[in-house]
Amino acid sequence: MQRFSGQTVFVTGGNKGIGLGIARRFAEEGAKVAIAAIETDTSEVARRLAEETGVDVLGLQLDVTNSAAVREAYKEAEARLGPLSVSVQNAGVITIAKVEDLSEREWDLNLDVNTKGVFLCCQEAIARFRATGTKGRLINTASGQARQGFIYTPHYAASKFGVLGLTQSLAKELAKEGITVNAICPGIIHTEMWDYNDRVWGKMLGDYDPGELMSEWVAGIPMGRAGTPAEVGALVAFLASADAAYITGQTINVDGGLIMS
Repeated sequence: MQRFSGQTVFVTGGNKGIGLGIARRFAEEGAKVAIAAIETDTSEVARRLAEETGVDVLGLQLDVTNSAAVREAYKEAEARLGPLSVSVQNAGVITIAKVEDLSEREWDLNLDVNTKGVFLCCQEAIARFRATGTKGRLINTASGQARQGFIYTPHYAASKFGVLGLTQSLAKELAKEGITVNAICPGIIHTEMWDYNDRVWGKMLGDYDPGELMSEWVAGIPMGRAGTPAEVGALVAFLASADAAYITGQTINVDGGLIMS
C-alpha cells in the first residue's frame, strides 16, 4: 500500500524501538518522514531508513520539552519535506523506583517528556495544520500504564494517564476542523525500554535473572507473545489513514489482549 504518498509525517522518538517501527511503516507506504529524537545518532538512523525505503527521511535532534526547539524542528521538517499531514508524539522515558526513593527530578523528567512533550508537539502540529487547512492526524503514544498503573512507577503512570486526558480534550476541540486525535497504549513490545524494565523490575520484584521476568509476564498475555514495533506501526498507520477519518478521541491498546478495556 502507498496510502501516504506525498504526505509528510513527523515522528518523535523515531530513532529506535516503537518510534522507528512507526517511522518505517510510514516510509514503506510512501510518506516523507521526519524522525526527531534527543539522541545524536538520529541523522544516521534517518539516512539508513531512507536507503532502505527509497523515500525522503529527515533526522532531527530534538528535546521535546523545549518549546522553541519543537517549533524549529517542525519548521525545518516542513521546509525540507513539505506541509505536515501527520504528527506522532512518541518520545518517552521511564524510570523505576520505590516511592521513598523516587526523586523530584525523576518525577519531573517523566512528566516533562511523556506529557508536556506530547502537548508541545501537538500544539505546534495543530498550528501548522491550521495554517495549511490540513485535516491532519495526531497520534499520541501512551502505555498500558495509562490503563492500569504498576508498582514502582507512579510518576510514569501519571504521565501516561495525562496523555489520555490531553488526547480526549484536543479531540473535542479540533473535531469540527476535521483534525483527529487518538492515542495508543502499547503493552509488552520488544524494545530497549522493555529490556530496561525487565532488568530493573526483575531485581526489585524478586531478583530475577535477565529475561526471566519478561518471560513470566509474556506468559500472561492471551496471545502468548510480546509484540513488535512493526505491529504498533501498523496501528498508527491505520489511525493516520483516510479509513480512520471518523475515529477521534479514542485510545487503542496494542498488547495481545493483556489489558481488555
